[in-house]
Amino acid sequence: MRKSIQPGPVRRVRLLALPLVLLSLSACVQTTKPAVEPEVAKVDPSVASMYAAIDDGGNLIPAVDATKIESKNVRQLVDYQTKEPPGTIVVDPHARFLYLVMENGKAMRYGVGVAKAGLEFVGEADIARKAQWPGWTPTQDMIKRDPERYEPLAKGLPGGLKNPLGARALYLYKGGQDTLYRIHGTNEPWSIGKSVSSGCIRMLNQDIIDLHSRVPKGSRVVVLGPEQSGKGEI
Repeated sequence: MRKSIQPGPVRRVRLLALPLVLLSLSACVQTTKPAVEPEVAKVDPSVASMYAAIDDGGNLIPAVDATKIESKNVRQLVDYQTKEPPGTIVVDPHARFLYLVMENGKAMRYGVGVAKAGLEFVGEADIARKAQWPGWTPTQDMIKRDPERYEPLAKGLPGGLKNPLGARALYLYKGGQDTLYRIHGTNEPWSIGKSVSSGCIRMLNQDIIDLHSRVPKGSRVVVLGPEQSGKGEI
């Protein structure tokens, strides 16, 4: 007659060890979590406020992400030495800055986008016209250079958020003649600090609104050449 086999100690050990195995696996999972949470970019509240969204005559200008603006391109008051009188706009396209000359050796500095090589304007001009939410028509030269992009716009584009001139435009004239160069806003904030335009000086919409409010018609504009670049700011 066969004797029944009773459960031995080995089986009991395996059952007792199972919770220990689960605990060990659980501990492994927990240790895979990052010890330090990724840092969130800090934003200066004054900069965020300066580039916040604006309701401008029914056009809602989007806020500019302050974490993506290089500190040098933030609108700011700087020390600036120049022989130009207060109220003059000095554009340094090589440094990618525009300065509004002020009293007591100061200037308001703005980051700008500038022309591609070969399309720059250099010299002096006057602001003969100011416009809010201007319309825009590509020049014949622009259409010839890139007909696929500009031919459909040959009849012009009304002012608005989709217009490449942005919220404001200052029109540069020389000797009473339109130079076809403008200082204007942009709907491409990523282009500030870069050389991408067809000749004009681009500014963030929040900045061109500020500049537009500070300068009257007839104001003088000086666009520096490479030999003059970077010499005014202390």
